[in-house]
Amino acid sequence: MREPDDFDAFYKDARERLLAQTYALTGDLGASRRAVREAFVVAWHRWRKLSRLDQPEEVVRPHAWRLAQRNHTARVWHREKDIAPEVRATLDALGQLSVAQRRALVLTQLAAVSMPQMAREVGLPLERAERELQNGAAALALALDVETSQVRSVFEQLAASVSGRGRWPRATIVRRSGAARRRAHTVAGVLGAVAVVVVSGLVVSDGDGVRPSLDVAGSPSQPTPAPARGSTTPVVVTLPETSLVVAPDLDAHYPGRRWAQVRTGDNSAGTGLVVPCQQERYADPRGRATLVRLLEGRGPGPAPSATQLTEASASTRAARRAFRTTTGWLAGCTESRVQLLGTRTPEAVGDEAVQFVLRSWESPVTTYVVGVARTGDYTTTTAVRLPGAAVPDRAAGAALLATGVSRLCVLPRGGACAPDKPALADRDPIPTGQRPALLSEVDLPPVSGVRQAWVGTEPGRPTTNAAATGCDKTSFSTAFQGARFSRTATRTFVVPGAELPQEFGLAETVGALPGQRAQALVGQVRDRLARCPARDLNTEVDELVRRDSPRSSLTAWRLDVKVTDQRSVVFYMAILRTGTAVAQLGFVPAPGADLAPGAFVALAERAQARLRVLPAPQA
Repeated sequence: MREPDDFDAFYKDARERLLAQTYALTGDLGASRRAVREAFVVAWHRWRKLSRLDQPEEVVRPHAWRLAQRNHTARVWHREKDIAPEVRATLDALGQLSVAQRRALVLTQLAAVSMPQMAREVGLPLERAERELQNGAAALALALDVETSQVRSVFEQLAASVSGRGRWPRATIVRRSGAARRRAHTVAGVLGAVAVVVVSGLVVSDGDGVRPSLDVAGSPSQPTPAPARGSTTPVVVTLPETSLVVAPDLDAHYPGRRWAQVRTGDNSAGTGLVVPCQQERYADPRGRATLVRLLEGRGPGPAPSATQLTEASASTRAARRAFRTTTGWLAGCTESRVQLLGTRTPEAVGDEAVQFVLRSWESPVTTYVVGVARTGDYTTTTAVRLPGAAVPDRAAGAALLATGVSRLCVLPRGGACAPDKPALADRDPIPTGQRPALLSEVDLPPVSGVRQAWVGTEPGRPTTNAAATGCDKTSFSTAFQGARFSRTATRTFVVPGAELPQEFGLAETVGALPGQRAQALVGQVRDRLARCPARDLNTEVDELVRRDSPRSSLTAWRLDVKVTDQRSVVFYMAILRTGTAVAQLGFVPAPGADLAPGAFVALAERAQARLRVLPAPQA
């Protein structure tokens, strides 16, 4: 009988390869090793079917990846402590990519699959999957300061770093675990059938002939109490399909369209990435249950779609983490060319709730209204997608989220409910990134005539200020009025691969000054810009906007500097303040590569909102 021998050979051949792939995907060596080991246990459980396939690895690989992502519980990109600096740098760079980009790179560099196969496993159309691969390779090469042709050697070095590390269980042990799993599944099936009969008998034999729902712990009127501290009683969490929004809900919230339910499931199929900016299959990798529902709208104009993703956690604390994880994905979206247009709070919706408006500038342009809410131990996300630049109704999006919360709050272990039509309150964007006072890629508008994405440098200390103009020459690294800046940081943004002039780009520098010096610095910059045309006849200065309040100020200019008789350079600059914090923003466009009218001022407003999180200098 060849079955064990064939499996043993497959196990020895593929395990190191799958370990390298899952490690590159998650950055967590322990979770990756456990996932690969469990995937082979399941493979032996199903070996009679898998052994008939030409490439059983194509079935085992996605399962190992899913397990690794679920087992990987680190909130930040996990790194081992005893790895080489170059491998650490590679993991850091991979951690900055979107999940789709990481998957595409790992499949093509460490699994050597065809492009159509890569697209299928990433879960994207071929053209978009190829773009994700190209963008991911470009961003990785930029982060590691290598040519894109050297990306394969980078992955080979990463794979070599885990080869031979640790001991694998013998194939006989894996097969024994797989056989035990098969027996357990058989017993569970029998017990499940018995349980159905017993439960049915209890319902039928109820004295009044009515299902006893009001006097049983766990009913909506009598929520299941949390287990006592130190108790070993398992937490039972159920998530029925009736807890999700349905087509008539969307018919009511979006009049003029008819909605239809497409599918409902537990989000175990495909990539599991079903809402915009989602980075992993589960926000709570140790959650108790998950449901996802997709609906499509029909009617005049572009056809919208809607998705609801709900997770049930084992505790309120875990649900709070799931809420923060989900909102963090959206607030700092890493998908290529996705812009955060606005952030709002749906008032009195669940225990906590946030609404995001996002736009993907990839062709075809798509706009989303995404709401995230938590009620008790449940976290739910509703996303309404509309092709084009028109924004889906924000109030309807908030009402849809409220409906989803109202279906969940009455369940055992639910929390606060929601009004039918919640009010929406504007709020600052949720802090994101290493330096949340600085702009991120998700804040940046598209560049006309350019299809590639913005890429930002790592934030650093401003030894020079690339955001300053020749008129003001503002420095954040020297003292101002006898005081030094604190909390300083700077960052630049470019568009790699777009073949733009070297001077093209965006830069921002931030810092804090004690007392009234931040306000005085803004006044100095304004004075210097006002006097600049008289001092330099080759420079024209147009003030685009000026706003002042007791706590803040914002001014933006457009400078046109004549370099030669035939050539001029345009420079946009803004100086902004909130309290003791001040920021300078500069943008140099290129011929055929500019921001839309008003986009720079809007970006300066976003920079001012981000700046509000910069702590005041210590006295």
